[in-house]
Amino acid sequence: MELCEADVGIWGDGEFSFVELANKMERKEEWLNVSNLIWYANGEWHRNPLSIFPLANLPPMSRSWINNRRYFCEGGQAGIETKRGCPGHCIYCADPVAKGKITRIRPPKVVVDELEKLLQQGVDYVHTCDSEFNLPEWHAFEICKEIIRRNLGDRLHWYAYCSPFSFSADLAKLMRRAGCVGINFGVDNGDEKMLKRLKRNFTPDDILNVVRSCKEVGIAVMLDLLLGSPGETKKSIIRTIELVKRVCPEQVGVALGVRVYPGTELLNLVTQDALKDGLVGGSNPLEPLFFIEPKIMPFAFELLDELIGDDGRFFFFNPSKPTRNYNYNANQLLVDAIRKGHRGAYWDILRKLDKTDSHIES
Repeated sequence: MELCEADVGIWGDGEFSFVELANKMERKEEWLNVSNLIWYANGEWHRNPLSIFPLANLPPMSRSWINNRRYFCEGGQAGIETKRGCPGHCIYCADPVAKGKITRIRPPKVVVDELEKLLQQGVDYVHTCDSEFNLPEWHAFEICKEIIRRNLGDRLHWYAYCSPFSFSADLAKLMRRAGCVGINFGVDNGDEKMLKRLKRNFTPDDILNVVRSCKEVGIAVMLDLLLGSPGETKKSIIRTIELVKRVCPEQVGVALGVRVYPGTELLNLVTQDALKDGLVGGSNPLEPLFFIEPKIMPFAFELLDELIGDDGRFFFFNPSKPTRNYNYNANQLLVDAIRKGHRGAYWDILRKLDKTDSHIES
């Protein structure tokens, strides 16, 4: 708030509090008591109590306030939210901090109503914005069933973020029938001990099973790795890359270094004296703070380069080899592909490009 020199802000959900704030201001009523409000007065910041609102109380999404078609043509996909909040305990994740630890679902009918409105505007590639689409799994089932009931599966192409936990072969089949063409599993690591340290609730065998289930029904898979968190070793990195090569997903994103967010367990952990040497960046509030396990710092980039080799499925940024960077935020190859008509999740667009001219430039 201080960095952007704002006087008033809203933390948590904004859809309800912002409307309440605007209405009170318009009626010239006292508005400093609006829930979720952050405001500055008498030389200090004040934070009103946080209210968690049921998403079922949101009005129907018309998707008509902005030019969705233009965003789609220039961005390659649209986003939709089926739920908000995450009950997970991952030590690094800011989602429970920002969106709450309780999963709040949107009614499946309302979600698919919104999808239909996007289709009517010619937007037929969509990515879910949930923390994990399949948590809870029953909700994912109901959304897929509603899409199938309306015969939208052949017209709609969609992608999702999912967890290997509570992802069954039956769900994979239903998602494919409903038009799902790709899933990004944030698996983080392939070493069982590291998964426990990160407080992930799945195992390497679960990773094997979910990729197999998706491949059997024709859903492309992207696995995202988050390497370098506390306790990472040379052996755990080798086990992770070996596991990923064995499960054979279509694409693999490799991040070396973990972003440290305020309010997370990771922040408390890495600021202890024994791990402070692993902190990188964060010298001012505008600079992100990262952590890399100090014991692997001297060799991690070179080790990953050696393990990955020329395997084109891996997206990995080594600072000494910037042409391999797949940064979505500054990727001219991706921009050009979307301009030429490619659509879908960015990892899938890059996957489908002709490998002969796919030197990914930052």
